[in-house]
Amino acid sequence: MFRSPLFPAALLFVFAAGGAVPALADPCQGQPTGAKLTIIVDGVRNDQGLMTATVYPAEAGRFLKAKGEIAVWRVPAKAPSTEMCAWLPGPGAYAAAVYDDLNSNRRFDHSAIAPQEPYGFSNDPRLFLGPPSASAARFTVEGGETTIHIRLRYPSNIPG
Repeated sequence: MFRSPLFPAALLFVFAAGGAVPALADPCQGQPTGAKLTIIVDGVRNDQGLMTATVYPAEAGRFLKAKGEIAVWRVPAKAPSTEMCAWLPGPGAYAAAVYDDLNSNRRFDHSAIAPQEPYGFSNDPRLFLGPPSASAARFTVEGGETTIHIRLRYPSNIPG
């Protein structure tokens, strides 16, 4: 391995001149607060598409409603699990929904009767003829770091 005798001197010069070592970018969505949420999406079958997460306050009037979200963010899907994180406004009750945007069109594709892309909800609630209630998907953030797991569900029309 090549070692330059100038390398330590160059580092000393950078620090003495007030230079800074570049910081690593925060991989979490949003501005840092006292409440960090990590979502681990389990059961991802392949690396296709953009995993999209949406966090809502756990209020019935805002859960899964347009403009009801607190945060929406996307990361490339990674099998067998995809990790995502976001900063939340603070401690409280929340509900989350995820989907794998297989065609990366930034929309949850569905027909009149069924989803066309894999999806999941916090607390993995039982589904019957529609999405869960906000209370069924509710989880609590105390502050600091909170990690939840969401199991991805695949509609029968998606092979694999």
